[in-house]
Amino acid sequence: MIAKVKVGGHLSIRGGFYGAAEAAYRMGAGAFQYFPKNPRSLTVKKFDERDAERCRKFCQNHDILSIAHTPYPSNLAVSAASQAEQFDRTVKSLRNDLEIAEACGSVGIVVHFGIYKERNPLQGYQNIIQCINEVLRDWQGQSRLLIENQAGDHGDMGMTVEELVQIRKLSDHPERIGFCLDTCHAFASGMWTGEQDDTFAAKAEELGFWDALAAVHFNDSKYPALSRKDRHARVGQGYIGENGFRRLLKYSPVKEKPLILESEAGSDGTYREDMDRIRRWVES
Repeated sequence: MIAKVKVGGHLSIRGGFYGAAEAAYRMGAGAFQYFPKNPRSLTVKKFDERDAERCRKFCQNHDILSIAHTPYPSNLAVSAASQAEQFDRTVKSLRNDLEIAEACGSVGIVVHFGIYKERNPLQGYQNIIQCINEVLRDWQGQSRLLIENQAGDHGDMGMTVEELVQIRKLSDHPERIGFCLDTCHAFASGMWTGEQDDTFAAKAEELGFWDALAAVHFNDSKYPALSRKDRHARVGQGYIGENGFRRLLKYSPVKEKPLILESEAGSDGTYREDMDRIRRWVES
């Protein structure tokens, strides 16, 4: 049913978490994403718990799903040995994000796979697992850590289904970890190449990627497949195009998860135009 599709966009919390939830509702969205705090800083935020609780109840009453996106400096691949202070700040910030997401009733916190450019890439993967384990140690909340695939514009890591699945599998608490599939990133990296791709869905099924999928960043791409450029376009207006998205939406694990738009808004300043477009694609 078309009403079941949970689609929405990234919204500001300038009016609080509850304000973002209300904005999503006014827009007719079934989902939304927000930054739990300053997106440029790893500073731990003392948040308004009453505001978060109002957000949680409002979303519950109106059947809206929310997702938190961690600040951009969050890097899972930071080294605990050689960058101890940055590692500690990262862990505390991510734990803070989880606490905010839990208070808001959110599905989880989206964090990019990680960037590591030293000579030994295996150390980078070990760093990611170590960081995730520390963040999730003793975590008992319902909100999960959602690893997002990368486009390849900052390095070679996080561009394949295999990497995401293995990192989750090798972590201490895989049940507390999910995936956020970014369609633009997947297209840019070659993980998924759009309308003509006959292998991605089968590989995702075989490796168990679909089982842990929790959210989708539903973004078109301003550049062709394999460009390794992370430049979002509005859905249907980039190189993925309508036919590429129509094919992706045929896969139940995708269309049953919250679809979050991260591109520019429409002519009315909201995501309504693109939300309606996606709903028509699913309906037809």
